Amino acid sequence: MLVDSPPEQRAETAPAPPKRRAIRAVGLLVSVAVLVVVALASIAIGAKDLALDQVWHGLFHDSGTFGDVVVGERLSRTVLGLLAGAALGLSGAVLQALTRNPLADPGLLGINAGASAAVVTAITFLGVTSLTGYVWFAFLGAAAVGALVWFLGGSRGATPVRLALAGTAISAALFGYLQAVMIMDDAALGRMRFWTVGSLSSATDEIIWEVLPFFVVGSVLALALARPLNAMEMGDDTAKALGANLNRTRALSMLAATVLCGAATAACGPIVFVGLMVPHVVRSFTGPDLRWILPYAAILSPVLLLGADVLGRIVARPAELQVGIVTAVLGGPVFIYLVRRRRTAQL
Repeated sequence: MLVDSPPEQRAETAPAPPKRRAIRAVGLLVSVAVLVVVALASIAIGAKDLALDQVWHGLFHDSGTFGDVVVGERLSRTVLGLLAGAALGLSGAVLQALTRNPLADPGLLGINAGASAAVVTAITFLGVTSLTGYVWFAFLGAAAVGALVWFLGGSRGATPVRLALAGTAISAALFGYLQAVMIMDDAALGRMRFWTVGSLSSATDEIIWEVLPFFVVGSVLALALARPLNAMEMGDDTAKALGANLNRTRALSMLAATVLCGAATAACGPIVFVGLMVPHVVRSFTGPDLRWILPYAAILSPVLLLGADVLGRIVARPAELQVGIVTAVLGGPVFIYLVRRRRTAQL
């Protein structure tokens, strides 16, 4: 799986003809329109559905009524879904380019496992019980594992294979630690059960403001890496000939993926398949050019995440199904389909 792209796909990173660029641009605008519709649905649909005029009133003329309060709560949830979805999509696209593996996702490098291990440690040994406390421990755990993977993967001599192997090994070790701690501490198991599912239901303005700087920095860095990652996808020798600094690009890519995935996992818990599915599907109609893959992934990943969140509220009324469960149920069959596709197997 971890091999260079075929020559015919590498050639697609060359400048696209004007007609194709126009089609991609129009598609991007359509994607933004779809995202707006899904975001409005996220605010309007819940245990009690709201009419669009109620949503409008709550957004722009908040008078403190029950409907306006509901709109405010759902708005926080929707904003967190937008941020987390974009972060997961961008980090997945960057990691797929970094490892040259079209089926890579943020879990491949152990980032989710690091966040989960840090949270269970905080709960069991430090007595942390608040969601805001989880956020910082989860982010620190993700950052620590990202740095460790980079160190074990070879640092200056890092390669896609070494990084993937280091991430897999660390994930396995942390998963064992996670299970051991939760088995020994029933209270930790009860508190971790909700967080590890992955949910947007605990979104608050405080959590959003805490993780927002990380989302912004990580997104800007990921988008800025599009050109050097494009060069690296042509192979190390070609990338060097084009003037790309391989070690710096890999280090910054690891940093961007860790910051984005760490922030999303810290705020929502580990949510699977979003960072895998969306960049892979996007690549099927944009080609391998990351200058288009990254913007599309940043827009369509929140569409998937918010859509799954809305679906979870509909199918389990008057309760709700957590978004992490919905994405896992939807992602399993899609993942199997992607693995079995002939074109994927050739990458």
